[in-house]
Amino acid sequence: MTIALKRIADQVIVITGASSGIGLATALAAARAGAKVVVSSRNGAALEEVVKKIADQGGTAKAIVADVSKREDLEGLAQSAIETFGRIDTWVNNAGLSIFGRLEDVSDEDHRRLFDINFWGIVYGSTVAAKYLREHGGAIINLGSVVSDVSFPMQGMYCASKHAIKGFTDAFRMEIQEEGLPISMTLIKPSSINTPFPVHAKNYMENQPKLPPPVYAPEDVAAAILHAATHGGRDYYIGGGGKIMSTLNKHLPTVVDFYGSRIASKQSANGSAAVDKGGALYVAGHDGEVHGNSPHHVMRSVYTRATMHPVLAGALFAGAAMTVSSLRSWGRR
Repeated sequence: MTIALKRIADQVIVITGASSGIGLATALAAARAGAKVVVSSRNGAALEEVVKKIADQGGTAKAIVADVSKREDLEGLAQSAIETFGRIDTWVNNAGLSIFGRLEDVSDEDHRRLFDINFWGIVYGSTVAAKYLREHGGAIINLGSVVSDVSFPMQGMYCASKHAIKGFTDAFRMEIQEEGLPISMTLIKPSSINTPFPVHAKNYMENQPKLPPPVYAPEDVAAAILHAATHGGRDYYIGGGGKIMSTLNKHLPTVVDFYGSRIASKQSANGSAAVDKGGALYVAGHDGEVHGNSPHHVMRSVYTRATMHPVLAGALFAGAAMTVSSLRSWGRR
């Protein structure tokens, strides 16, 4: 199977959850690189501001309101994109959110709603996109997470949804390959990213939620998404910290369990009183911003940039393997 992906400047890119955070960062970067961008979310007013910003910078964008938990909305999104620009080259399933709270405290209704958005939104988006990409090819890019591999307390069902996304993406990739379709299928696995993510989450805690360090810039995720849109690839981790945690969980799961049970839950709250506890689970959030207000230092990921360059990636993988080997030897003492 030969997959020929276009350069970004020649692409039409559809992005869900594009009114804030990673989706907005990706839309702006794609438009700056010359792509025609279709931005979608539940917040029509915020989307129109995104389109205006892109147009002011010389780019081309179309706003389409859609709820990813409804297949018919995503069918309409695809049809509108084709009616506007004639085709789709890359489809980015980015929309998603979280719930902060102990699993036993969160209502079944909220758990189901989270899965409708995070998991079913990606299932609907991927299968709708594949229907339009079958003939001419292109890329489907799904936003998983480091918690597709590793779980932490206080966001238990979010972790479960991201595990499910990985399982679906891997299985769908195999089916695409078995059919010989010219479609690349990539899973992006961000670590903690400085976006409005904690504000959009529904919050069962008394304090405002935060993400644990290390925290990385959303521009790193956008760069990886656009790299996947032109080069394909199975998966990309955003942030060396996340890759280390995933590797530790594979080889030393009890260490990760200890970390999660003793440390991670304490890092979920930032100490200030919770403001909007409902978040964006049922209604559109306060959108329009790429960056959040992380109390931690926000860094750029050297690891992620290296994974887009095979020689540097090889050196990093060798170093990571030596580190894990040393930890395993230490753990047997």
